[in-house]
Amino acid sequence: MGIRIAFAAFAILWVALALAPVSRSDWMLENVMTLVGVALLVAFRRAHALSQTSVTLALVFLALHASGAHYTYSLVPYDDWSRSLFGRSITEITGAPRNEYDRLVHFSFGLLLAIPCHEWLVRSGRASNRAAWWVTLLLAMSASHIYELIEWGAAEIFGGELGAAYVGTQGDEWDAQKDMALATLGTFVGVLIGIAFGPPRDTEGSDPSVSA
Repeated sequence: MGIRIAFAAFAILWVALALAPVSRSDWMLENVMTLVGVALLVAFRRAHALSQTSVTLALVFLALHASGAHYTYSLVPYDDWSRSLFGRSITEITGAPRNEYDRLVHFSFGLLLAIPCHEWLVRSGRASNRAAWWVTLLLAMSASHIYELIEWGAAEIFGGELGAAYVGTQGDEWDAQKDMALATLGTFVGVLIGIAFGPPRDTEGSDPSVSA
């Protein structure tokens, strides 16, 4: 029941964010990853390769991405949200020279997907418990690198405002490197959390044996 509620909550949020996005073209590009992510979650869940906790973590990441797609990443109004809640903007507090929402999502990619990735590797029998943590880190680094190449390719193909909005460098020549570094850092933190607290306790079905 809990997993259905999580999927339903994400679906409601996604539909709400699909209404009147800042840039419909950018929203469509960004949501290619959302659709792929949801399809993979459904497939893994049906194969009993992911627990409810792992699916929920992945849906939280997709919700963050869906919010970025609605506003376009460089225009997410987190400063307005911060002022209404705390009386000060995040930019005023941190002194950041650009909108940093994309940095948050790249970090969250690693942080939130480390445990699901590890669980999938172990439960599908692709790696032992210990080896799966290392493979998780390598997969996250590889996926982040490939995503930056996809962004570059999309910018070259579409060009103009759409290409710039999709890449979202905001004038930072080291944007791709910083994004990959944050995804790696997030994964490292997620791996440490997974090692410290162990696998999710809400596993279902028969798991493959876990060896050291």
